Amino acid sequence: MASTAIFYACKISSSLRIMGGPPMKRNACSFGFGILLCLAITSISLAQSAGGSADIARGKYLVEQVSLCGDCHTPHNEKGEPIQAQLLKGATVPYKPAVPTPVFADKAPNIAGLRGWEEADAIKFFMTGIAYNDLPARPPMPQYRFSKEDAAAVTAYLKSLSPAGKPAAQGK
Repeated sequence: MASTAIFYACKISSSLRIMGGPPMKRNACSFGFGILLCLAITSISLAQSAGGSADIARGKYLVEQVSLCGDCHTPHNEKGEPIQAQLLKGATVPYKPAVPTPVFADKAPNIAGLRGWEEADAIKFFMTGIAYNDLPARPPMPQYRFSKEDAAAVTAYLKSLSPAGKPAAQGK
């Protein structure tokens, strides 16, 4: 794809006319313009083919930097550092509520790969905080209100991770 774009960009740049004048002579200026045109076409085609990876990168940012999902869903070592080999593969929630609460989750499920979740259900969950069974997530899981684009990006990132162990329990 890129080589075809480069070929056509070079053909176009060699026959351009400026302000209706004669075709440009092949000189440093036309060569430079040809290179710029090639780069523009190549970067556009690469950006279009990387659309899915852009969603995954956005989802990774939202999961790891904004929502901090790993604080609960990733096991930590004795120093309190996350164990990267088990990223988002489920863990014991590292704290308890100050006042006993009957619905407080003591374990955060494995969300790597989102096994057991349909894409549409996961997107709905991240947009509304309500799972497929019309129940909210149990505390301390917040009820996020992501935009549809951000919810889709989070879902794409989590689905891109390799799952391990048992599927994530829906709605938890």
